Amino acid sequence: MNTADPYLSRFFVHSDPNTSSLIYRLPQSWWSRPYEYEWCLHFMSGQDTVLDAACGIPHPFKFELARRCAQAYACDLDMRIVSVDAILAEVRRDIGEEAAERVQEILPVRLHSAHANLTALPYETASFDKIVCISVLEHLTPDDLLATLREFHRTLRDDGMLLLTFDYPTVNLSAMEQWIGQAGFSYWSEVDLNLPPDALRTDLWGGLHCFRAVLKKYKS
Repeated sequence: MNTADPYLSRFFVHSDPNTSSLIYRLPQSWWSRPYEYEWCLHFMSGQDTVLDAACGIPHPFKFELARRCAQAYACDLDMRIVSVDAILAEVRRDIGEEAAERVQEILPVRLHSAHANLTALPYETASFDKIVCISVLEHLTPDDLLATLREFHRTLRDDGMLLLTFDYPTVNLSAMEQWIGQAGFSYWSEVDLNLPPDALRTDLWGGLHCFRAVLKKYKS
């Protein structure tokens, strides 16, 4: 098994590629984001129509997608996502004035934002080449998680890619495999569910690791 293969679904490890800056310098408290962002960006191209699902307000990945991809969409349950002023205010408060100025260069023309619940996405069927959902699923109930995966399946094109990252052990990997199948997805290639000794870890919230998954629509 080639652990350097970006299509391999597995735990992040400390030696994985990571970035300290995306639009702006990332806060040190965002322990997994440097790895998650770098990994997800590997799959993006200038021809893609992409959704950053439950994107957060100050988080920069959606802004980077707007710079890199043909069409970038972002949605969140927080109403502020549809307000440029509110987004800039949050970036300014959480990160700083320089970061807000960089984000302002991208908004609002190049990013299509929507207030939405993941269980009922406001997009037409087969809208996206790629859907990204970064460190969100651990916050959902099992029923909502499954409903969210089904909405991703509906809005993803048949040859599209779903990129997920989530906290472990908050999300049970065995249960997650069942939800993936029930929603009509399968892993893109190989999967390694074993927790390696050098797995990325934080002591926050009782100790967490971060898992990444590359999914495609299941074809019988």
